[in-house]
Amino acid sequence: MSDVTPEPESPESSSEDELKRKFREALERKKLAQTEANAGGRGKGASKIHGAHGPVGGKRSFRRKSG
Repeated sequence: MSDVTPEPESPESSSEDELKRKFREALERKKLAQTEANAGGRGKGASKIHGAHGPVGGKRSFRRKSG
């Protein structure tokens, strides 16, 4: 039987893994910050702008011109 030893990782793959880990950690911090900011908000969103768009009056109908 042959002994199978894992090949040592190349420096490129270890640096890629490190970079991916850093990005994941940064993304987790960002998500955590967003959930904390929204926790104190009112309802669905803590937007400072309310009622920017009014209700739609009616459904628009498009008709082809004849003639």
